[in-house]
Amino acid sequence: MMKDNLILKLPYGKDFLFVDEILEVNEQYILGSYFFSKELNFYASHFKDQPVTPGVILTECAAQIGLACFGIYLNSISTHLEENQFMVLSESHMDYFSPVYPDERVYVKANLVYFRFNKLKVEVEMKLANEQRVAKGTLSGMLAKTKEKNA
Repeated sequence: MMKDNLILKLPYGKDFLFVDEILEVNEQYILGSYFFSKELNFYASHFKDQPVTPGVILTECAAQIGLACFGIYLNSISTHLEENQFMVLSESHMDYFSPVYPDERVYVKANLVYFRFNKLKVEVEMKLANEQRVAKGTLSGMLAKTKEKNA
């Protein structure tokens, strides 16, 4: 599967998509990035006059790259991913080491711990362009199906 196609398969709208590009992916790891533009809505209120990226958004960025994109890739090389399936976060443990300010790019690398029975666990690390560590931890997720619409 082409790296660009992974992002297209994500179930997020433009206001909640925290993946710009997938740089590398194979059966053992994924590496992607996202640029946190100063124009993002949450910077106006978090924190006033001193904007910083919320930790929950950093975790979401890591999960979109390290679980969602990686899960789509791993599933595509092992079985057929149904159109109505996507990877959902089920557990996270993240330690934060430095803030991410507006107009900074982060790089997320997720290393496979396991992928079996539609469950994925990764060790993830987020860094800035200068290699400064932002966060490190583990994320787990599982394949889920979208809710069927009533006919």
